[in-house]
Amino acid sequence: MTALDTARPGISPTAAASEVEAQGRGGGGGPSRRKVGRVLTWLALTALAVLFIYPFVWLLSASFKPRGEVFDNRLLPKTFTFENYIAVWQEAPMALWLFNTLLVTVLATVAVTISSSMVAWGFAYFRFRGRKYLFGVVLATMMLPQAVTMIPVFLIWESVGMTGTLTPLWAGNLFGSAFYIFLLRQFFLGLPRELFDAAKIDGASNWQIFTRIALPLCKPALVVTAIFEFQAAWTDLMRPLIYLRDSDTFTVPRGLKSLVDQFGFGGEWHWEILITASVISTIPMIILFFVGQRYFVQGIATTGTKG
Repeated sequence: MTALDTARPGISPTAAASEVEAQGRGGGGGPSRRKVGRVLTWLALTALAVLFIYPFVWLLSASFKPRGEVFDNRLLPKTFTFENYIAVWQEAPMALWLFNTLLVTVLATVAVTISSSMVAWGFAYFRFRGRKYLFGVVLATMMLPQAVTMIPVFLIWESVGMTGTLTPLWAGNLFGSAFYIFLLRQFFLGLPRELFDAAKIDGASNWQIFTRIALPLCKPALVVTAIFEFQAAWTDLMRPLIYLRDSDTFTVPRGLKSLVDQFGFGGEWHWEILITASVISTIPMIILFFVGQRYFVQGIATTGTKG
């Protein structure tokens, strides 16, 4: 059956043909508009990507320039040199700082992921009196500025003789984090409770249900938690400034601060050294994101869908 056969009664074949042609032109406008919208979306995303990538590209380019050309704004260095990557290891114990940072970051990430998941599982699975109010108290701790608890926490660590060591930089994560507890609890609530009830009937203990069923199912949320904390611990400067005094215990952010102080007091800024050290400290974060990107996006997309 053709389009002319489906024309309205009382309409001549010529008028019907003209109407079908007009409908064809109108229908073609829809896909065209969608195509234009898709192109504009890609252009906007490309512009935003360039906007966010440009600072790192500039930083990477400047790390291969001599001191006099660092701020010439050329993305392709006029004088290409690897001397900065050799000098940075000579001017500062970068290897030791990287090791300290990696140690603190791994311990902080593992500690907060395990502790927060256990607390979140307790709030999501168990039913007890005052559960919602207690969870509200946990969330309320996020309202406290870090400056309010900075001095009391420092006095606690000083009383146990841990100032000047790496322990205060990660041991606090053994008690969990309110934000990660909320994140993981929302994910646990999205899992079917019937699955846990069936395992309970089969004789599984609460610990077995948590470790063998709940944790494997919330792998994306755990990866998101780990990535967030890894980035936070790797780039943390405030706590190293408070607790670390010896350069042998410095992390990379604290070490970069010492380099700024060292090269700034004499009036001779070695920006090429500072920029190169910044590139070295940034690359692990980029690698981590690309490795965990799939789980990161999946975890963000599926977390918080149930309250």
